[in-house]
Amino acid sequence: MPIEQIAAGLERIVAAEREVEWLGAGYGGVDERGRLTGVAEGPVWWQAGGWWNEGGYLLFSDIAANRRLRWTPGKGVTIDQEGTNNANGLTRDRLGRLVACEHGSRRVTRQELDRSTTVVANNYQGRRLNRPNDVIVKSDGAIYFTDPNTRGVTELDFAGVYRVSPDLGETNLLVRDFIVPNGLAFSPDEKILYINDSRRRHIRAFNLDAAWQSGMLDLASDRVFCDLSGPRRGVPDGMKVDIQGNVYCTGPGGVWLINAAGEHLGTILLGDRIATNLAFGGNDWTTLFITTYNELGRIQINIPGVPVPRGNL
Repeated sequence: MPIEQIAAGLERIVAAEREVEWLGAGYGGVDERGRLTGVAEGPVWWQAGGWWNEGGYLLFSDIAANRRLRWTPGKGVTIDQEGTNNANGLTRDRLGRLVACEHGSRRVTRQELDRSTTVVANNYQGRRLNRPNDVIVKSDGAIYFTDPNTRGVTELDFAGVYRVSPDLGETNLLVRDFIVPNGLAFSPDEKILYINDSRRRHIRAFNLDAAWQSGMLDLASDRVFCDLSGPRRGVPDGMKVDIQGNVYCTGPGGVWLINAAGEHLGTILLGDRIATNLAFGGNDWTTLFITTYNELGRIQINIPGVPVPRGNL
């Protein structure tokens, strides 16, 4: 069975008989020792309309090949851009501009309407970032990103999670006690920020500081939202939320579906594949796209995901 039910309520989200449809393969790479050197990552749906006056396609990163790919219904996968500084996580801001975490340049960038590049963040207090990984944008325009230190970069002696103000004038360190901070997502009402830790294999939840309305975190509210430990292959990595507050996170066996109370409802099983990230898309935001180390797939979900960007373009 492609869907493994763990608790009641899963059938509201996805039918047990549904299967993942694989749309493309051959991404990522291996070195001379057969070790993984890059993966398919960072999927983001480009809804029809917007400033490019086109849409209805998925962008995703092929990190090792240093390129961004595009999947379009009826056309399949094509190259969208060569030379991305080995970008990983992708999202769109409230104006529809593409925001990317670039591994190679160790920075977060934004592609402007004229296709020029703006640096969102590349340092903290004068020291270069480690290796920005994943990124989201709040409806007020603030940009949140994770910066794990997975390759021994020593300018910063911690792995951080950051907030960049909407005008890009201020970069704040939100929390620094993760081992490998990776995927992050807001609850539908943006009152909770979920951040997962690939090494500890769990998701932590933080309330946003309501008293100051600053976009910072109420650190006293820090709690483990869900533990994703398990014997199967895969770790918490990409993460998204639907409009009812259910959390979708890569993990052991495939994609874990977790309700707003932190209860693991079930898993979209991927066999020997390891999920790296996911994104909602399609005209009604009920298609869940999934990237693995070297493939792209999709499955139909019953509940729409939170649109990206949040709000209207």
